Amino acid sequence: MLLLNGFLWLALISALPLVLCNTDANDVQALQVMYSSLNNPSQLTNWKSGGGDPCGESWKGVACEGSAVVSIDVSGLGLNGTLGYLLSNLMSLRKFDLSNNNIQDSIPYQLPPNLTSLNLARNNFSGNLPYSFANMGSLTFLNVSHNFLMLSIGDVFGSHAGMTTLDLSFNNFSGDLPNSLSSLSNLSTLYLQNNQFTGSLSVLTSLPLTTLNVANNHFSGWIPQELSTIPSFIFDGNSFDNGPAPPPPPYTPPPPGSSRRNRSREHAPPDSNGQSSNSDKGLTAGHIVGIVLGSVFLLVVALVAVIFCIRKNKKKESSVRTPRGSLSVVSNDVTAEMQEQRVKSVTAVADLKPPPTEKLTTERVLVSTGSVKRMKSPITATSYTVASLQMATNSFSQENLIGEGSLGRVYRAEFTNGKVMVVKKIDNAALSLQEEDNFLEAVSNMSRLRQPNIITLVGYCAEHGQRLLVCEYVGNGSLHDMLHSIEDGGKILSWNARVRVALGTARALEYLHEVCLPSVVHRNFKSANILLDEELNPHLSDCGLAALTPNTERQVSTQMIGSFGYSAPEFALSGVYTVKSDVYSFGVVMLELLTGRKPLDSSRVRAEQSLVRWATPQLHDIDALAKMVDPTLNGLYPAKSLSRFADIIALCVQPEPEFRPPMSEVVQQLVRLVQRASVVKRRSSDEHGFSYRTPDHEAIDMSF
Repeated sequence: MLLLNGFLWLALISALPLVLCNTDANDVQALQVMYSSLNNPSQLTNWKSGGGDPCGESWKGVACEGSAVVSIDVSGLGLNGTLGYLLSNLMSLRKFDLSNNNIQDSIPYQLPPNLTSLNLARNNFSGNLPYSFANMGSLTFLNVSHNFLMLSIGDVFGSHAGMTTLDLSFNNFSGDLPNSLSSLSNLSTLYLQNNQFTGSLSVLTSLPLTTLNVANNHFSGWIPQELSTIPSFIFDGNSFDNGPAPPPPPYTPPPPGSSRRNRSREHAPPDSNGQSSNSDKGLTAGHIVGIVLGSVFLLVVALVAVIFCIRKNKKKESSVRTPRGSLSVVSNDVTAEMQEQRVKSVTAVADLKPPPTEKLTTERVLVSTGSVKRMKSPITATSYTVASLQMATNSFSQENLIGEGSLGRVYRAEFTNGKVMVVKKIDNAALSLQEEDNFLEAVSNMSRLRQPNIITLVGYCAEHGQRLLVCEYVGNGSLHDMLHSIEDGGKILSWNARVRVALGTARALEYLHEVCLPSVVHRNFKSANILLDEELNPHLSDCGLAALTPNTERQVSTQMIGSFGYSAPEFALSGVYTVKSDVYSFGVVMLELLTGRKPLDSSRVRAEQSLVRWATPQLHDIDALAKMVDPTLNGLYPAKSLSRFADIIALCVQPEPEFRPPMSEVVQQLVRLVQRASVVKRRSSDEHGFSYRTPDHEAIDMSF
C-alpha cells in the first residue's frame, strides 16, 4: 500500500510541471498567428500554427513565467513574412527581440502593450511608427534601426519617461523631431543618424544624454550649447552653423563713445596699492546719495506729467466726439490689424496644411510702417514651362486626352527623357483660388504628401495665366473601369485582390486624416480616383485638390455632380464635409468591391438604383449577403472574409458621422482580413490578383 501511494505521489509530482506550463490561451493564439504570418519557418522549432503549449513545449526563443509568455527572442534566424495581427494579446510580454531578420510590411498597429524592451532592428519594415507606441509607457529600450521607415514621427513619446535607449537610425524618417522627445527624462542614449530629419536640436536640450548621434541628416541652425557637454556627440553631415558654438545673444550695440569709460579705467594710473583708482571698490557714499536724490526728483517729475496728461484727456473726452476723431485715435492699430487679417485670409488654403513629412518653412508676416512683407513656403515640386508641357502632350491633343478630372482635362505626357506623366490642365473657370500665390501654396502643400498609396505630385506650371499639375502616371486604369467595364472573357479582380485594394486605399486615407496635421480631407473619394498599377496596388489620386475647388458649402461644384452616389448624408443636407464624410465614401467603394455595382445605377429597378440603400439592410444577413456578391467572382471567395468585409462596410456607411470609425481602425480590421488570408493556401491564379470564370464546383473553400 505504501509502495502504491509512493507511485501515485511520484506521478502527481512529475505531472505538476505539465499542469503549470499550460500556456495562457491568448498567448498561444497570438504566437500561432505570428508563426503562420512568418510563413511557418522551420527555424522556429516546436512552434505550431494550431494547438501546442509554448511554455510547456519549449518553443524556440519563448520564455515564460508560469503560464504567461514574458519574453520572445528570435533574433538572427532569417525569418520573413509579417508579424500577424494578434500581438496585443501578449499582455505579459516584456521583451520582444526580432532583430536581424527579413520581416517586412509595416510595424503592426497593435503591439504587446506592456513591453519594456522592443528590438526590430535590421529588418525590412516600412511605413511609419504606429500610434500605439504612445500607449506603451513601460518601454525602456526601443530599437527600430536599419529598416525602411519613413515620414515624420508623431508625438508618440509623451508617456515614456522611463526610456533609456532609443535608436531610430538608418531609416528614412523626415520632418522635425517630435516635441514629445523632451519628455524622455531618463534617456541616456539616442541614435538618429542617417535619416532625413530637419530643423533644430533644441527639443533635446533638457535630456540627460551621454550618447547622441545625429550625423547625416538635414539639421540646421546652431547646435544648442547644452548638447556640447554630452560625452559622446556626433553631428557631422548636417547643415549646422559653424559647429557647436551657439550664436551670441541678441543685443543692441552701444554708441561709439560709450566705451570711453572702460578704456579710461583700463589705463587709469594705479593707486598706492598698485590698483586702479576706479577698480572694484565700487561707488562712494556721496555718489550713492546723489543717485538716490536724482531718482526721486525724476520720479516726482514723471508723476506730475502723468497727472497733467490724465486731466487733459478727460477734457477731450467731455467734448463732442466725432467718428473722424475716434478713427484718428486708433487708426494705426486698426490699420495694422486689418493688414494682418487681410494676409491671414489670403494665405488660408481650405482643408490642406503641410503634413509632417518634411520641414516646411511657414509663411511669416511682417507688418511695419504700414507695409506687409510675405515670406513664402518653399516648393519642392518641379516647375514646368507651358512650352515643355505642350511638347510632352502634343499641344494637348485629343489623342493624348485620357480623361476629364474634377478641375479640368487630364492628358498623358511623354517627356524627352522617356518619362511618362499625367498633366491636369485646370479650367480657370473652376478655380476658386484666383491668385497665383494661393495656387502655389496649395501646390507646395500637395507636393509634400508622401505615402505609397497616394499619387505623387511631381510638378506644376503657373505661367501665362495657366494652372497645370504634373503627376505620376499609373497605367493599369482605375478601379471603376476594372469593376464596371469588364468585357466577356476578360480578367476579373479576385476577392483577395479586392481586399488588398481596400486596405491600400484605407491606408492612404488614414495618412491624410491622421498623419497629416491638420487633417487633409479628400472630398472626392470614389473608385474612379483609385488607380491600379501592374501589381494591382491602389494609388489614390486628387489628394489635396479640395484646396482648389469652389466653396462646396455655397454651391455644388462640377466635381461633386458625378459623386452623389459617394456623398455622405450630412453633405447633402448641410454642405458640411469632414474626414468622417471621407469614411462614408470609402464604405461606398467597399460596397462596389463587394457587389460589383455602381453607387447609382438608373438602369436597375427603382429599389436597387441606390447601392447604399439597397445593400445596407442586407449586410448582416448571411443568405442575402451571398446573393449580393459580385457574380463575376463565380463563388471564388471565403465566406467568413466576406462577412467581416460586410461588417466594416456597415460601420463606414452609418448615417451619423460620429458613429463611423476613424480610418486607423478600418486599416486594422482590413489588416486582419489580409493576415487571415495568408494563413490559407490560395489558388495559383489568385496569387496574381485575377481569377477566371470556372464552374461552380471549382469554387474554393477559404473559410478564414
